[in-house]
Amino acid sequence: MARAPRLTESASAVFAVLAQAGTATRPQLASLARLSKPTVSSAVAELEGVHLAAHSGTSSGGTGRSAAVYRLGPAAGAVLAVDLGPAVTRVRGCALDGSLLAEATGPRDDAADVVREALSALPPDAPLRTIVVAVGDVTAPQRMRPATAKAGPVFDAVAVALPPGVPVHLENNVNCAALAELHEGAARGRHTFGYLRIGVGIGLGIVVGGQVLAGANGAAGELARLPYPWDDDREPRHEALEEYIGARSLLGRAAAAWPDTDGPCPRTADELFALAGQGRAAARAIVDRHAVDVGRLAAAVTAVLDPGLLVLGGSTGAFAQLLPGVRAELERLSWPTEVVSSQVGDLGTVVGAARLAVARGVQTVTEAPRTKD
Repeated sequence: MARAPRLTESASAVFAVLAQAGTATRPQLASLARLSKPTVSSAVAELEGVHLAAHSGTSSGGTGRSAAVYRLGPAAGAVLAVDLGPAVTRVRGCALDGSLLAEATGPRDDAADVVREALSALPPDAPLRTIVVAVGDVTAPQRMRPATAKAGPVFDAVAVALPPGVPVHLENNVNCAALAELHEGAARGRHTFGYLRIGVGIGLGIVVGGQVLAGANGAAGELARLPYPWDDDREPRHEALEEYIGARSLLGRAAAAWPDTDGPCPRTADELFALAGQGRAAARAIVDRHAVDVGRLAAAVTAVLDPGLLVLGGSTGAFAQLLPGVRAELERLSWPTEVVSSQVGDLGTVVGAARLAVARGVQTVTEAPRTKD
């Protein structure tokens, strides 16, 4: 990994606002960084000298004057985001202004090849600043390791394809998807909400004040650990709630209840919900019951967090057919809470991971050892 050059404090501040803005003139940079125009001019010259900023054309003002427009330079670098989903691996490479440079998708079993494909599409002269890998597991706060470290089978699935020496951050996949909903999806403009993922597994991304709540152990929102069943005659089992609400059990219940007269039993959630949408009674009954179960889980979340908004996502949770039943059960058991479907869908985790990677990539430049102005 190429080391970021030593910058003055003002150049560091200007780089950060330029990365967020994408393109800007010197007066705009002065306003955003809250620095004087002469200081910004000196900072821009410094950034241009080390290729962290580049001239990007001119902009005409209202007085007829034109101003130089700047963007990030080739030395700013790139970042990589990897979503290690249960079946599919999605990878995105982005510049430090968030623009998409490369993407690749493939089976989870081919995760390393998918990562190599995305890496090969990045500009060859752009240093790789950081990598974020989203996993379906608890990730301790500030958990980071070099790409050559060993961290078990989840990380090892892609570690062999990662360039050595680049900082790698492990992040929870549901938390990444919650960030995507906050910035680009159904929760835009909402600073407090819950993202409830129902799929093969279950999980909750908790956003408070515009920030994801990780918890003391990085385990906030691990709904699979809720005691279930809660009954005098039955002992709660480890992750039994996830086992009951997850997609595999949903399809198992469909198989057990499916009448021979309704034709072949659906083998996937997509097939089940499609049949329900066609008005097939058996499919409709199973989907309606699933909505009640999700609604009860939503009521538990609401009782603890009072989030005001719940976004439903995941391979089964994102189906809009669940909304009426979830809303009705939540209203019956708790207080009014808005419930909507995810708008980012399957891309949510990699989109959120890319956002985190960009933020950390910018930090590698701005938080490198600095010199006084």
